[in-house]
Amino acid sequence: MAGTVLAFPYGKGSTVGSYVLYALSRNRHAPAAIVNTEAEPIIATGAIIGNIPMIDRPDIPLGRLMNGTCVTVDGDHGTMEYEGALP
Repeated sequence: MAGTVLAFPYGKGSTVGSYVLYALSRNRHAPAAIVNTEAEPIIATGAIIGNIPMIDRPDIPLGRLMNGTCVTVDGDHGTMEYEGALP
């Protein structure tokens, strides 16, 4: 997952999820960014402490992002840009 954008609808679980994202970041295995349909506190906290850019509520449904789609995520502005046409 290192260097890729991890896109999934939402997180679920306990506070260990935040620590896992932080540990991935410390070990240089974190995703380049996270995109959620709706961010929840566990994932958001992990992204913050792991310094992983993150956005939620993207302009397009995540189901339209196929594996290999090249995207650029700007966590500061809450935007995501993609190359090419989506199905």
